[in-house]
Amino acid sequence: MFFEGSEKKLEIIVNASAPKLRSLDRTFWVGLVAASNADILSSISNEYCDAYLLSESSLFVWDDRLVMLTCGTSSLVESACYCIERLGEQAIAYVCYQRKNEYYAHLQASSFGDDVLRLRHFIAGQAHRMGHLDSHHHYTFTTDKEYQASRFDTTNELLMYHISGPIADYLRGDQQSMVQIGLMLQLEQLFNGFSIDQYLFSPLGYSINGIRGCEYFTIHITPQENSSYVSVETNIDLTTTQVDIFAELVRLLQPNSCDIIGFNSNIANKQFLKYLCLSQCAMTIEQGFNIHFSHYQQDCLEVLNPTLL
Repeated sequence: MFFEGSEKKLEIIVNASAPKLRSLDRTFWVGLVAASNADILSSISNEYCDAYLLSESSLFVWDDRLVMLTCGTSSLVESACYCIERLGEQAIAYVCYQRKNEYYAHLQASSFGDDVLRLRHFIAGQAHRMGHLDSHHHYTFTTDKEYQASRFDTTNELLMYHISGPIADYLRGDQQSMVQIGLMLQLEQLFNGFSIDQYLFSPLGYSINGIRGCEYFTIHITPQENSSYVSVETNIDLTTTQVDIFAELVRLLQPNSCDIIGFNSNIANKQFLKYLCLSQCAMTIEQGFNIHFSHYQQDCLEVLNPTLL
């Protein structure tokens, strides 16, 4: 059984003169999600943020911005175009569209190059690749507008590939529960004080959203043995937490390899026990974001079995 876990990500920030995004009715958000060939499963809210759990990952909405992730063969670029077209290009302060290289890119509805051409019909911007083309790499498209980000506008992303060990075995079993997954991942300790919304997919897969004030986190797990993938994303300042959240999740899930992507993050060049940092890349864009990418591999010989195609 194969499922493409690698996600596409969209962040859109609107100008102060634009309507507050949380004031838009549900019809707008249903249409935005449907443009990616996804559905809204459930949602939670607090004073600052609405968090939607999707059939293909997550959507978070604040008054001035949205963050949306979709996996599988979803067409997230169409949600970007939907949003820009309906709000109007003048309402948009900043767009960042990200895409990870996929396991089976030929099954996707479009390539990153196709997506950039589509986006440029609606808004101008620059595209970059971070990482080796023949290994794990990450694409970004960012707009050219004169937006200036706060240095405190931080995002941390941890992407894990080919997880192993007891938790991975449990996630591939047929007697799973959300309570047990939360306990095994130590979510209450790692994300204390967050309101959560979670979903266990059938036959495999798990997603969780969490919000605490303006802060959020989301975890998506595709545990299929030959293509397992876990994404973790948060805007928490990870340098201030009592527990090293990313290091603990790497320890628990034992991926063969992992990536860290940070926007104005202070965890560049992070070290993980028993992992080597094989490559890293960083750039600062005019809008005030310092973006870094690091790729890690287990410090051991990997023994592979042939895969029947």
